[in-house]
Amino acid sequence: MILAPQAPAPPAPPLPPLPGSEMSVTGSLEGIAAVVLLLGAGLIVAALIWPLIRALAQRIEGGVASTELQAELDGLRERVRQLEEITPRMAELEERVDFTERIVAQGREPDRLQR
Repeated sequence: MILAPQAPAPPAPPLPPLPGSEMSVTGSLEGIAAVVLLLGAGLIVAALIWPLIRALAQRIEGGVASTELQAELDGLRERVRQLEEITPRMAELEERVDFTERIVAQGREPDRLQR
């Protein structure tokens, strides 16, 4: 039997360290500081964005308008209704003024011709 040369086996990967065996006090403090920093930053961002989120939610829900805004809106609607009622009357008054101007202008022309 002929034996072929065998390649050496690759070395086994190192085992992960056991919990607490290599952990130093500085490493644990750095981890705690990182977690506290991330939580603090998250809370700050949430506090800054919260009013925007609340306003967006109210807009999506069709939030109830305040009584002052509702009263102002009702007042504006009443004024628009009044203006719509006045428009035909204004057109009639314009026609009357035009007619009066024509009558007055006709009344003056004969005076000019007679002199």
